[in-house]
Amino acid sequence: MTEHARVALELLRDSSQFKWYIVPLLLVVIYVYATEVERRNWNVLFAGLALWGMDWFNEIWNSLVFHVTGRAPVWGATGPTAYQILIGLNIEICFMFAIMGIAAAKMLPPKETRILGLPNRPVLIAVNSAAAVGVEVLLNKAGVLTWDWNWWQPSFPFLIWLIGYVPFFAACFWVHDLATVRSKAIAVGAILGIDALALIVFGALEWL
Repeated sequence: MTEHARVALELLRDSSQFKWYIVPLLLVVIYVYATEVERRNWNVLFAGLALWGMDWFNEIWNSLVFHVTGRAPVWGATGPTAYQILIGLNIEICFMFAIMGIAAAKMLPPKETRILGLPNRPVLIAVNSAAAVGVEVLLNKAGVLTWDWNWWQPSFPFLIWLIGYVPFFAACFWVHDLATVRSKAIAVGAILGIDALALIVFGALEWL
C-alpha cells in the first residue's frame, strides 16, 4: 500500500473529522437545486444531477481499484476534510460536483450555436474537461489529491481528461438536451440507480 493510500484510508468515514462548515455548504447545494425547481428549469436541474451521478460512478470504481490491487486507488483524497466518504471522495468534493453540473448547464448556448465553426457541445465538453484537469493538477501539486499510478499523472493528462471528465460533461449535456422531462428523469434515475446499487452491493461486501 502506498503512503498516500494509507493516509486516505485513515480518514475514511472517520466521524471525528466532522466540521461545522459542512452544514452551510449543504444548504448552498440545496439552495442551488431549489432555485432550479422554483424556476421549473428541468433541463439544468437534471443535467446537474447527471454530472453528479457520473462522479459517483467514477468514485465507486476508483475505490474498487484500491480494493483489488491493495496498492492505491487511481486517485486519493488526502487533504483536511469534514468527512471522507470514499478513498477518493470527501464531502467537499461531493458538494462541488453537485454544483458543477448546474453551472456547466447554465452556461450552455443553444444547440445550433457554433464555436469556431464547430458544434458547441463537443467543444464545450473538451474545454470544460480540460479546465477541470487543470484544477486537478493544481490540487495534486498541493498534495491533497494524490496519484500513485504512472499512467495517471500530470505528465500524461490524457486519461485524466478522457476518463475523469469527458463522460461527466457528455452526460450532463446529453441529459440537458433530451426532449422531455420524462426522458431526463429516466436517464438520471438510471445513472443514480446504478450508483445506489453499486454502493449497496460493494458496501455490504466492504469493498469500498
